[in-house]
Amino acid sequence: MGENKEYMIHPEELGCIHISEEVLASIAAGAVADVEGIGGLMNVSPKKSGARGVRLALEDDGAVIDLYVMIRYGYAIPEVSGKLQSGVSAAIESMTGFAVKAVNVHVGGVTFQ
Repeated sequence: MGENKEYMIHPEELGCIHISEEVLASIAAGAVADVEGIGGLMNVSPKKSGARGVRLALEDDGAVIDLYVMIRYGYAIPEVSGKLQSGVSAAIESMTGFAVKAVNVHVGGVTFQ
């Protein structure tokens, strides 16, 4: 496995499952795309992750996910952000079996498209 990557490790009876941070970031980005009212992910230079607009911190008690998004004009920012938090958390937990400690939403702008 790559030296520069962090992996979440899920011990199983027959061995361990290693899931890279890029996979978690991709799952999060896919879940963001499913939420109505999102204008897109923002270009931020990630500390760690393979997806634009997604930063991850892997901790012992779960993943902390930071999302950097644009909201479409006319949508309620708190409502869309809440849907993002629950959608991303559910996607990560259901696809990987790992806990999500927090999903932080950073709204960087409004888009009119």
